[in-house]
Amino acid sequence: MAATSAGVSPTQKHLVDPASNKGSSAPRLLVAATSAITVRSFLLPIAQHFRARGWRVDAMANGIEEDQLCRSGFDCVWDACWTRNPVDPRNLKMVRRVRDLATEHRYDIVHVHTPVASFVTRYALDRLRHERNVKVVYTAHGFHFHPAGGAIRNKAFETLERKASRWTDSLVVMNREDFKAAGEKAFVPLGRLRFMPGIGVDRSRYSTLSVSRKDLDHVRAELAISQDAPVLLMLAEFVKRKRHSDAIQAFSRVGHPRAQLILAGTGPLMESMKRLASQLGVGDRVRFLGFRSDVPVLMKASRALILPSSQEGLPRSVLEALSMGVPVIGSRIRGTTELLERNAGLLVDVGDIDKLAQAMELVIHDAGAAAVMGQTGREQSEMYDLTHLLRMHEDLYKELLEIQSSPSLT
Repeated sequence: MAATSAGVSPTQKHLVDPASNKGSSAPRLLVAATSAITVRSFLLPIAQHFRARGWRVDAMANGIEEDQLCRSGFDCVWDACWTRNPVDPRNLKMVRRVRDLATEHRYDIVHVHTPVASFVTRYALDRLRHERNVKVVYTAHGFHFHPAGGAIRNKAFETLERKASRWTDSLVVMNREDFKAAGEKAFVPLGRLRFMPGIGVDRSRYSTLSVSRKDLDHVRAELAISQDAPVLLMLAEFVKRKRHSDAIQAFSRVGHPRAQLILAGTGPLMESMKRLASQLGVGDRVRFLGFRSDVPVLMKASRALILPSSQEGLPRSVLEALSMGVPVIGSRIRGTTELLERNAGLLVDVGDIDKLAQAMELVIHDAGAAAVMGQTGREQSEMYDLTHLLRMHEDLYKELLEIQSSPSLT
């Protein structure tokens, strides 16, 4: 099917043009990310919030046209051919498409997430920032340069961010380490640097009160897990930096014969992880669930959440577990350490399989210690509440639009 001037097929404009049923003065927001998974996992509440206030909110990502949740969550969705590979030539093709889309639909704010999409989008819109006063925001879900990264890799990503920051009206970071780094490296003037603690957690959904005994019995029956079998949960996309292999190797050293490791999520490494579990002799006790919409139930059914990643910004799954009162076993890295430093879980060095296995053993066999960590996490989760983060977005957008008082934001 032929593409429009914005590089989008006509079928992608799946809803009535919002401009026809919303006032012409309503702000227009485009949310962009490299993949639809990011949009679906993190950004739908923001869209819902601002659409309810009369804004037009569209989204652009790779694969978003086929994602039903995203299609229903935004006024319009626009598919993008960019990928996570920074040297993929398809990324360059998106420069003109982003520029044409922003021009055609007259967006006031373009808020972009994830590294590749952010670089392409910020470069594409630099001229429009001056000609049409389009405001460009980048939320860094963890800079790709960090202490655990190699020197050459870190230098490359730092250089790219320094260049892209020149095309940015507001740079948002979500952990203290990135805030310090952005300030010291002077990516943007301090007045254009914002700290937001994550993307927000709906604590009414991620609450022990939101899950019934019937829900728990149902999921255990569905997965054929006995009531006395301790469950460990990992909720993450199957990509290299999440280090599913560490979790599976550590679990294979856990002595409890009925313990179960549940891996929820999708991604390119899922099949290789299935083979690894089989090779280690735990294929019958490591469960690969794919995408799940009942995450709160899975969390409440678990002794602990496992996240042995080598890189994070401020991991959403950890925030959800804290809100649910579920202890976390995480790697000692930026973001995760910040969330668990007050004894809301256990920290192990990246790649330390023995210590990861020991932490699993502890939460399985010491229910009292696990309960204390869970309670601590629940108490400190309030600062990450979704309503707080939505107010921070309101404040940022008001400032960018130079609006002191607007009925669309009340």
